[in-house]
Amino acid sequence: MTLASTELNAIRDGLNKGEFFIEYLPIVCLGDQTCLGAEALIRWRRPDGAVVLPAGFIPQAENTPLSGLITYWLIDTLAVEVGGWLRTHPEAHLSLNVPPEILGRGGLEYAAGKSGLGEFRSQLILEVTERGIPDRLGLMALNSMHRGGIQLALDDVTMSGTNLALISRCDFHIIKLDRLLTAQVTAECPHPDWLRSLAGLLQASDLVVVAEGIETDAQLQALRAAGVQWGQGYHFSPPLAVGDFIAWYARTGKTGTGQR
Repeated sequence: MTLASTELNAIRDGLNKGEFFIEYLPIVCLGDQTCLGAEALIRWRRPDGAVVLPAGFIPQAENTPLSGLITYWLIDTLAVEVGGWLRTHPEAHLSLNVPPEILGRGGLEYAAGKSGLGEFRSQLILEVTERGIPDRLGLMALNSMHRGGIQLALDDVTMSGTNLALISRCDFHIIKLDRLLTAQVTAECPHPDWLRSLAGLLQASDLVVVAEGIETDAQLQALRAAGVQWGQGYHFSPPLAVGDFIAWYARTGKTGTGQR
């Protein structure tokens, strides 16, 4: 048995044994620092108690049947954990990563409908990374979801030509700046070149921009001044267990506004 097969079997066993769980990373409005919702982040707690982050297992699962199984497990679990909360907070958003290889094959739509999560389509944000640009069927599916009310986000944007060209091929509402860009914003360098380019893009479009990895007030102030609307990061909150997130939202949420 190859190393890759062994790793895939371990992931499959972990999924079957209930070793996976979800944490919720708040999404914050930079203007008034109220919470708008959360990004669902999948974790894997190994039998020895060690927690593996997505970078430790998602690349191995990509382009294998496990990619779909993990995603469908995520959808089912989200419906159970936060379905009721989404129903009572129609102003809140829930963001989740979607592997491009399963788009356009029907499974995603089926899982969302069967679990009940599809009921909240106007509150969902589906994230797709540039490195996994969907094929023709995937792009058709994304654009169909957009027409059905789901918001689409391009994740890990580096302000490169490739990133921005993809925006023109698909109906993305949102772009998420790679945390490495945010890290370049410092008290000593509050306006790196990419931030000036982003300000121009924002003036010429109606995109919502999310900055990932905000850790300092200097980053918050510089990004907000450039027109970045939303943010995530330890400056606001680490990823939280579902109960902790719901309590955090109760204290800081933008309830009743439906604001984008």
